[in-house]
Amino acid sequence: MYPFDISKASDTREALHAGSQGGRYIAGGTTLVDLIRENVERPETLVDITGLPLDEITVTGRGGLRIGALVTMAEAAAHRKVRTLYPVISQALELSASAQLRNMATIGGNIMQRTRCTYFRDVTAACNKRDPGSGCAAREGFNRTHAILGTSEDCVATHPSDVAVAFAALEASVHLLGQDGERRVPFSDFLLRPGSTPNREQAIRRGDLITAVEIPALPRPLTSGYLKVRDRQSYEFALTSAAVALHLRGGVIREAMVAAGGVGTVPWKLPAVEQHLIGERPSDALWPAAAERAADGARPLAHNGFKVELLKRTVERQLRTVGGTK
Repeated sequence: MYPFDISKASDTREALHAGSQGGRYIAGGTTLVDLIRENVERPETLVDITGLPLDEITVTGRGGLRIGALVTMAEAAAHRKVRTLYPVISQALELSASAQLRNMATIGGNIMQRTRCTYFRDVTAACNKRDPGSGCAAREGFNRTHAILGTSEDCVATHPSDVAVAFAALEASVHLLGQDGERRVPFSDFLLRPGSTPNREQAIRRGDLITAVEIPALPRPLTSGYLKVRDRQSYEFALTSAAVALHLRGGVIREAMVAAGGVGTVPWKLPAVEQHLIGERPSDALWPAAAERAADGARPLAHNGFKVELLKRTVERQLRTVGGTK
């Protein structure tokens, strides 16, 4: 560890001022503190935002949902409206981390968390995300858990969040507050693919404060769920995962929202799978045919080629579960 300053913001105005001066926001600290301990992150100033009024969950419009950035993972997972309207969110949260971490970690912090790539967290290894221009040790190293979608020559690290996969599937948006006022960023644009600048991970400006994540009012009835495939059943990050939400009316799939985790540099929306489903009736033949498109564009590395087939099977299984056929 090394010396740094810490202050507590009494209101959003004070927080924004400190953020605009280079302060790093901290709430639960379940990721940032670890990175500071490992010398991966070295902020000079931390700004404690836990006292800000950003800890409410409200229903918007006809079934939309707004989750405050300081709502903890545990609170969001247990909230009656979240469980009723969007069980895919509750399930994704409950399959994340440990109970102790879920009691501390916030929704805003969760979507801001950085990769669990071992080379990123090893300060002796080359990592363009941590040290731009140094190279990517994972490309030629042990890359079993790394991404097969959205990769670049500069980075192949996966995004670790489970609930971010659910947010991507549901086409959520992130509310930001900055010196120039409020703005809303579609979730698909908030988390950035690495390209040639893997160190830039979110579409966020200096000092911006996440205030909420909002899920739009989606057609009803809506059935949703989250499936996570991992090496062990507890406290493990996904090898693959699938967030699925389907709107059926008259026995026909009218809307389909599907995203995958554990395989992309960001939570990976699967439009080809969605398009294959819309207008069709659920059937044993439909699910594998749609899931076959899940790995379109995949670029496996030396040790993670198994993820291509595993992704297809994960998506197929979750489509069957949510679609109501076995």
